[in-house]
Amino acid sequence: MPYINFKTSAQLTAEKETELKAELGRAISIIPGKSETYLMVEIQDNAHLWLGGDDSAPAAMVDVKIFGHAKPSDFSSLTAEICRISKSKLGISPSRVYVTYAEVENWGWNGSNF
Repeated sequence: MPYINFKTSAQLTAEKETELKAELGRAISIIPGKSETYLMVEIQDNAHLWLGGDDSAPAAMVDVKIFGHAKPSDFSSLTAEICRISKSKLGISPSRVYVTYAEVENWGWNGSNF
């Protein structure tokens, strides 16, 4: 039950959104036991993001939530991949990408909780 909210100051075409969603779908499998099968992705473009008071270059804020737990090394690997995707697909420097993680104990789906 992963969820990724990818917020960026860049403007995205529908094609870029689809490419980004596909790349994030592949990337989530870095976390053991997670896959695109139950992944929900939210993409928000044209966000007003300032990093260090500077909005002269595109930036991204990425929130990742997973049901259960993962190792810090898995999160580090996913951060590296998210930064790679941000650079290759959107031209966003890794130094302008923040990624947060939340491990959720209670997750509801399809009328009940896991």
